[in-house]
Amino acid sequence: MTGLHLPPWRRPARDHFPGVPAWSLPVSTVPQEPFDISPLGGHLTQEWAWGGADGSGVRVCVLDSGVDADHPLVGGLDRAMDVVRAEDGTLAVVPTEPGDTAGHGTACASVIRAIAPGALLTSVRVLGGGRHGSGAALLAGLTWAIEEGYDVINLSLSTTKTEFCDALRDLADSAYFRRCVIVASAHNMPVRSYPWPFASVISVASHDSPSPMTYYYNPSPPVEFYARGVRVPVAGPGGRQLLSTGNSFATPHIAGICALILSKHRSLTPFQLKSVLYLAAENVAVPDGGARVD
Repeated sequence: MTGLHLPPWRRPARDHFPGVPAWSLPVSTVPQEPFDISPLGGHLTQEWAWGGADGSGVRVCVLDSGVDADHPLVGGLDRAMDVVRAEDGTLAVVPTEPGDTAGHGTACASVIRAIAPGALLTSVRVLGGGRHGSGAALLAGLTWAIEEGYDVINLSLSTTKTEFCDALRDLADSAYFRRCVIVASAHNMPVRSYPWPFASVISVASHDSPSPMTYYYNPSPPVEFYARGVRVPVAGPGGRQLLSTGNSFATPHIAGICALILSKHRSLTPFQLKSVLYLAAENVAVPDGGARVD
């Protein structure tokens, strides 16, 4: 992080702990530090938040390299879209045959499906075969997903190009006020990228615990939550399953949990949803399953 001069509590974990992506938390070796809990009132439990829910009625959009709808760990798509260049040179989002140019989107979709099997999944391809895409394609795909009113948008990607920062921030704010939750992945390297640091999105990095439903609140932003992101079982080529590591795969865990919460509590705004996530986090909830309300 040379040249950024961040205080110790804002430096990514890679500065101190090899083996996990940057900005992440090695819970298997580093004990949790205590932090003050603000009294929000009530007694919220994980059972209240998502107990009995399967994501039914919630529309989740995966902006990525596409999704293989036939993969057994994905189990079909509601829609498949692609960002293409129109005859006039502008970018358009159009229906396409389901497919994945890199396998990344399929892997992320399989995590969401495992957690929220009842959710309706849509794929929007904004990345190519090398897991790279243009900032313009990302903006076009994200604009479309927001305008279509998706409940949750999974962004297991980011851009380091500052010229897209303002437009992405405007889109993130637009989504926030339209009750569209963007769950965005922190970069795997200790670099500045977007849109995950924006306050209007839910930002995610990794922890190395094997539990898919265990996540932690981070009292030291910019990352807000840690979810399983080390050796995650995901959909692989040819209908197989493989183990992958990265903040990309932590993000759909939180997206899936958001789908569970919203399927049980449809009226929650993004602000309220983030508060529920906070109160139900492993390091905030009290031992009996309720959230601490000191």
